[in-house]
Amino acid sequence: MEQYSEACIEACMNCMKACNHCFTKCLEESAHHKLSGCIRLDRECADICALAVKAMQTDSPFMQEICALCADICEACGTECEKHEHDHCQACAMSCFRCAEQCRNIAAS
Repeated sequence: MEQYSEACIEACMNCMKACNHCFTKCLEESAHHKLSGCIRLDRECADICALAVKAMQTDSPFMQEICALCADICEACGTECEKHEHDHCQACAMSCFRCAEQCRNIAAS
């Protein structure tokens, strides 16, 4: 496995963890109904990150396409999360943007 794949796998795993944490914490917020977009994208992002990790680990013939989609979803999630002032949302946004960058490298290879 290529070195950049390892970096992308790590970024995806970190992003999945951040999204799952953000999802849980958003549900605990008193005004969680205002965070519905964030919650929804956290789920989508965590799921696609898991799929991207599996695609890279198994050298899927669709790895580049999956990573491109992962990057798009990570960007969308990061953009939504950064709108919210909560620490968990801000941390999630940063993780999403890092993951998107790594996934774009795989998609472009």
